[in-house]
Amino acid sequence: MTFTKTTEQSSKYEHLEKMSVQDLLSNINNEDKSVPLAVEKALPQIATVVSKVVAQMKKGGRLFYIGAGTSGRLGIVDASECPPTFGVPFDLVIGIIAGGDTAIRKAVEFAEDDAEQAWKDLSEWGINQNDIVVGIAASGTTPYVIGGLQQCNENNIPTACITCNEGSPLSQTAQFPIEVVVGPEFVTGSSRMKAGTAQKLVLNMISTASMIQLGKVKGNKMVDMQLSNVKLIDRGVKMIMSEINVSYEEAKELLEKYGNVRNAIENYTS
Repeated sequence: MTFTKTTEQSSKYEHLEKMSVQDLLSNINNEDKSVPLAVEKALPQIATVVSKVVAQMKKGGRLFYIGAGTSGRLGIVDASECPPTFGVPFDLVIGIIAGGDTAIRKAVEFAEDDAEQAWKDLSEWGINQNDIVVGIAASGTTPYVIGGLQQCNENNIPTACITCNEGSPLSQTAQFPIEVVVGPEFVTGSSRMKAGTAQKLVLNMISTASMIQLGKVKGNKMVDMQLSNVKLIDRGVKMIMSEINVSYEEAKELLEKYGNVRNAIENYTS
């Protein structure tokens, strides 16, 4: 298969600096509209990855995301939101970025070019065959990510990827590739735009669908969420009220007694 970096091709828009603010925003918005349609085409691939994530977690495994730059940051965002949303341990879904935590806020030069470092980073977490590793790279050519997945393959650790170019080296390395082809960016080569949006949508799907399959949602409610602020406590109280028909005060007492929404509902006796 011929590999073309469509994410780095020049877009149809030229002389951006001459556009009005309204034209800039309208054109960016028009480009963004294509992203969900591109994700839709990849749904069968995404479903395969979700099924594998669930299977690995049922064996006691973890989900790792590895990436560089924007891709790495998006993986960390998704991983960090799983504990408060679904009440899972912080080390069930783990995001790793090339260059370490420093790179979350500030780019670390040449970190993405080290093909050996991802495996070292994964090894610090005691990576094993029960886990699954998802490599994230818009271009599909990042050495850090490709190298990490190659080492995982050699050690019989399941691998998947999220990329925005078809037939990339990363897709050919991953056992379960997800390709969301969004085409040229509004600002040529700026993959934090459509590609970044596509990656975020796919990550939302992977983590959310996996957690639902693992029983972390009841109905459509986050019954295992961590009660980490006043807003979430209030939300939890109202969830209890809707499930067991008690007053706000009674629901709050149950929540305080049992620690989370699920336990409060399951232990309630009228």
